[in-house]
Amino acid sequence: MTRRRIIVIDDDPTGSQTVHGCLLLTRWDDDTLDAALRDDAPLFFILSNTRAMAAAEAARVTRAIAVALQQALARAKASGEALTSLVVSRSDSTLRGHYPIETDVISEVLGPFDALFLVPAFFEGGRITRAGTHYLRQDGELVPVHLTEFARDSVFAFHHSYLPDYVEEKTDGRIPAAAVQRLSRENLRAEDLPARLRTLAGNVCVVVDAEEPEDLAMFARAVRTAADAGKRFLFRSAASLLTALADLPPQPVAAEAMGRYRRGDGPGVILVGSHVRKSSEQLEWLLQEPGVVGIEIAVDRTQGGERADYLEACRGRIHAVVAQGMDPVIFTSREERRFADRQERLAFGAEVSAFLMELVQTLPENIGFLISKGGITSNDTLSCGLGLATARVVGQILPGCSVLLCPDDHPRYPRLPVVIFPGNVGDAQSLVQARRRLRGGSS
Repeated sequence: MTRRRIIVIDDDPTGSQTVHGCLLLTRWDDDTLDAALRDDAPLFFILSNTRAMAAAEAARVTRAIAVALQQALARAKASGEALTSLVVSRSDSTLRGHYPIETDVISEVLGPFDALFLVPAFFEGGRITRAGTHYLRQDGELVPVHLTEFARDSVFAFHHSYLPDYVEEKTDGRIPAAAVQRLSRENLRAEDLPARLRTLAGNVCVVVDAEEPEDLAMFARAVRTAADAGKRFLFRSAASLLTALADLPPQPVAAEAMGRYRRGDGPGVILVGSHVRKSSEQLEWLLQEPGVVGIEIAVDRTQGGERADYLEACRGRIHAVVAQGMDPVIFTSREERRFADRQERLAFGAEVSAFLMELVQTLPENIGFLISKGGITSNDTLSCGLGLATARVVGQILPGCSVLLCPDDHPRYPRLPVVIFPGNVGDAQSLVQARRRLRGGSS
C-alpha cells in the first residue's frame, strides 16, 4: 500500500497551528528525516526559519533542506517503501516571506511540478481569499491585506492584495498576472475539479479562493485524487490548507483542557518577542493579570560591552520571580526602531534573539510551561533555547496556537509543554487565555 506524506518546509514554526500529532523538525540530517518519513503521522514540518534571514541565506537553507529531502525520499524508495509526497512551502498568511525564492529553489531541486498553488487563507486568524483578493479581518471588517501594517514590513513589503498582481510584483514580471490561473469557490464545487487539476502542467501558478474550511476540504480531495493519478504539485500556503490535506481527526485533548500537560504545579514563563500591534496589545492585558511579573529586556543593552552583566542581571530577576511562585513575562522593549537596510535589521534582531535564547537555556528547571510569542522567537526557542531536534505537536490551545511537548529524555525540561503563539494571531485577551488554560484556571 502506498503511503502519502505531506512534507512542510516552514519558514517559521507557526505552520503547525491547525494540526496535531505530527513532528516538528529543527534539523534535516539523514537520521532525523528518515525517522520523520517512517512516522505514523501523515505530515511533518521542517523548520527552516528563513523568514528571519536575508534572501541569499534563505535560498541557501531552502536548497540544503530540499537536497536532504530528495536524498531521504530516494533512500525510502530504495528500501522498498511505497511513498508519495506532497511538498508545501508554508509561509505567512499576510503574504510576508521569501516568495518566490523558496518555491523557485524547491522546484529546481524537487521538481518538475505540474502546478504551484498559492493558498494563503488562514481561517483561524481571520484571513480569507475571495475572488482572487486576499483579506484580513480587523475589528470585524475585511481589509485587503495590502492596506494593513503587514504590507509595510521593512523586509517583505508589497503593494497588491489581488493575488495574480501580487505574483507579478514579487516575480518582477517573470510570471505576469494574466498567466496566473484562479480557482474560485464555484470551481472548487464543480464535479470536474479533479479532471481540471489533471490538465495542469509546466508549474503553472494557480491562486485558490477560500472563505471557509469546506472550500479547502474540497480542494484537498481533488488534489489527492490528481496526485494519485501521478500529478506533482507544490504549494505555497498558510496553515489552514494543511488541515485539509492531512484530514486529521479531532485532537485528543480539548483546547480548554490543555492544563493537564502542565508539569507539576511550577510557574510558567511567557516570552514575548513579536512587535506587531496585536502582540503588544495582548502583552498589555497579560501584564494586568494577578500572579505575573513583567521583565522588560532593553534591546539596546543586549549587545555591546555591558551585555554580559545585563544578561546575568536579567537571569537573576527571572529566577527570583519563579522562586516566588510567580510567572515571569519576559518581553523586549516596544519602541519603534529604524534601520538603514534589511541586513542591519536582521542582524540586530539576531543579536537580540541570541540574548533571549541564553535566558531560555537557563530558565529554572521546575517551570510548568513555556509560552513563546512570535514566529521567529519561537523558532529560536525550539532550536537554540531548548536545543530540540524534534518535538511533537499535541494540539491547539487556542485557534492558531500549537502546544508541543519536549521529549521525555530532554536533559533539562522533559515533557515541558511549549506553546507556539504567532505574533499576529488572536484577540486582545488571547495571551491571557492561553496562560489561564495552562494553569488550569478559568478561560
